[in-house]
Amino acid sequence: MAPFILLILGVSGVYGDSHSVRNYETVVSAPGSGLPVYSAVGYVDDQEITNYNSDTRRLLPKTEWMKEVEPVHWERETQSYQAREVLLKRYLETLMAQFKHTEGIHIMQVMSGCEVRDDGSTAGYAQYGYDGRDFMYLDTQSWMYIPAMHEAQLTTQTWNSPEVRWGDISKNYAENICIEGLKKYINYRREDLERRVRPEVKVWGRQHPDGVTRLQCLAYGFHPRAVDVKWVRNGEDQIPSDEASPILPHPDGTYQTRVSVEVPTREGDTYSCHVDHSSLEDTLTVPWEPSDGPSVPVTAIAAGIGCLIATAAVFGGVYLYRNKCHSRRILCFPNYSFTASPQ
Repeated sequence: MAPFILLILGVSGVYGDSHSVRNYETVVSAPGSGLPVYSAVGYVDDQEITNYNSDTRRLLPKTEWMKEVEPVHWERETQSYQAREVLLKRYLETLMAQFKHTEGIHIMQVMSGCEVRDDGSTAGYAQYGYDGRDFMYLDTQSWMYIPAMHEAQLTTQTWNSPEVRWGDISKNYAENICIEGLKKYINYRREDLERRVRPEVKVWGRQHPDGVTRLQCLAYGFHPRAVDVKWVRNGEDQIPSDEASPILPHPDGTYQTRVSVEVPTREGDTYSCHVDHSSLEDTLTVPWEPSDGPSVPVTAIAAGIGCLIATAAVFGGVYLYRNKCHSRRILCFPNYSFTASPQ
């Protein structure tokens, strides 16, 4: 899972236009798990754009800009997901028979997607899981499916056979269909992506008795997501960060991040937080003064609370789902995904 998690959580360059699309599907062997029997969630970057499940049996838009897509797209893609639901339910039954599982609740999950990086290169992937374990994944060098456990060997042999060549189909999807769909989504979202909001920056520090000072820099309220935040000593020496929080969303569509460092408490040294963002003509530099005191500024507290509320709203469902995952042996993929491209 590590390479895929890094792909999803990785931050693009300061002025990068790296974008991704993700598809996350779950199939449950029987009702009663608290989850739909089949569900699929689509994401572009960190924004949910579509949702389909076996209860509604409709593919629904989850953002205002996705509602601009013509109605024929939603009808066509709903039919596609209805067929996909049937297919994956049958495949889960095949896996259960292969594992000799005749009772209980069993789960199959599929995580797939593609990315256009800021240098113009592209990447795609697909991974399958069963009952909380990696089952198989797509090798995007050979475009063959690789077993992650002994029981997956029969499936991968079949999918890689000259008669089936499912890897070639997956390659065409990852390199063409998915990428073209992502480009269309970016075009639909252009107004939102081109919005530029300057970051607010607050710094504070706490001097400890052991001769170490811990400095914090909070950048918040900025858009788009890509940002570079760092601490600098004496105006020129960059200090490696001890801790950097993920870039988290606010309810208003802006973002927040925090970078912390520990430095020796010495007279004569100066420290400043430097922020680079596409909304800025020059680097934003905010110095730390020891007189700032050990406490977090009130405005920084408000920003942090706002972000925590937003994060709870965005990820609360995922947290509950992950608890459900651990109790039911579900393979908890990060909840990012894509849907088929609009025509």
